[in-house]
Amino acid sequence: MATRKTDRLYFIILVLVCLGVAAALSLYALRDNISYFYTPTEVTDMRQMTDARVAPGKVFRIGGLVQKGTLRHIDKNLVVRFTVTDTVHEQQVQYKGILPDLFREGQGVVAKGTLNDDGLFIAAELLAKHDEKYMPPEVKKSLEKAHNDGVLKMTPVTDGTAPDGTPVYGKTTTPQKLDSIEPETDKK
Repeated sequence: MATRKTDRLYFIILVLVCLGVAAALSLYALRDNISYFYTPTEVTDMRQMTDARVAPGKVFRIGGLVQKGTLRHIDKNLVVRFTVTDTVHEQQVQYKGILPDLFREGQGVVAKGTLNDDGLFIAAELLAKHDEKYMPPEVKKSLEKAHNDGVLKMTPVTDGTAPDGTPVYGKTTTPQKLDSIEPETDKK
């Protein structure tokens, strides 16, 4: 005959197991609804490691800035191509449809779609930032990280040597915080 203490212990264990199963089922059900995006640098790194999350045909999101001078209208069927960049790596994107009103070069964008076998990202959905000053914290953080990583990876280029034989380097610039970069505005 079980004592009262063991009955309570079994009840507590049963409740904990049920809660664990409920939490696991909830997380499993929500796994496809998580709205995370990758930067072009992350996509490049994951493709080099043949990560299944960015395999051709797998739906994911990519975010960054639309690189200036890359927006091209392919044909009259609303097909456009542009480049998304995080200032370190770039990713070609193709989209068929009406562009969002706030979509323009130099602005933030998040695209949802798949990579094709040639490495072109085929977007099914585009999201553009909603005003001139706002940048989602995730985009700002990833761009700042990519910028800082890119600055740290740069190697100095010598302009020659000084009379004493030491190398003379060109003028260097200090990395800018993204807060100090003014967003592009349409001047009409």
